[in-house]
Amino acid sequence: MTDNAVLRLRAERLARATRPFLARGNRVQRCQSCLLPQKLCLCDEISAQSARSRFCLVMFDTEPMKPSNTGRLIADILPETQAFGWSRTEPDPALLAAVANTDYQPMVVFPESYADSDRPVLNSPPLSGKPPLFIMLDGTWTEARKMFRKSPWLDALPVMSLRLTTPSGYTLREAHGAGQHCTAEVAAELLRQAGDEAAAQALSAHFTLFRQRYLAGKPHHPAHFTAEATENV
Repeated sequence: MTDNAVLRLRAERLARATRPFLARGNRVQRCQSCLLPQKLCLCDEISAQSARSRFCLVMFDTEPMKPSNTGRLIADILPETQAFGWSRTEPDPALLAAVANTDYQPMVVFPESYADSDRPVLNSPPLSGKPPLFIMLDGTWTEARKMFRKSPWLDALPVMSLRLTTPSGYTLREAHGAGQHCTAEVAAELLRQAGDEAAAQALSAHFTLFRQRYLAGKPHHPAHFTAEATENV
């Protein structure tokens, strides 16, 4: 069993739900920590790491409840990760406090093409000074753009616009456009470029295993039959 900020946010969201949240594959019996099918649970294989970098996930309404969410993987590997639900008009005071924490360098991870011309933009993480606080807007691409546009309390922060040249290996949801990567993939590259190599490798490995087992739990995916064959050996 694991515990992290995303799972706590998920529990809070479920507690105030007025009707059941039915994600794809909702009939599958899932582990309530890793959200994989119980027979494919990877909780015992999670190995937490330490890192200089910090992450703050700002999650759109139902994102923490989706089994396919990868922001949760960051919190698995880096237990100090913070996670908050997004609100346009009433941001969580704890989120505002986290963003204003003077012990860190806060920056919003988002493509620079969406930033105003006078907004500071970084293309690689800072390697000196205070540790970076990477604020990641976690949702579908449409939701992330909405959060970026309608979060005035983030407007004064620089944008961290990472350039990834390798193709995404996510495939658990349809990408909005070519070249887009999921939250965990972006976080792993941020860690790597920030000098947190051990944490980057751990997150990449965790993401790869999660992706493999998630696909293996889909009845009509080839990975499902490979997993069944392995179990029967």
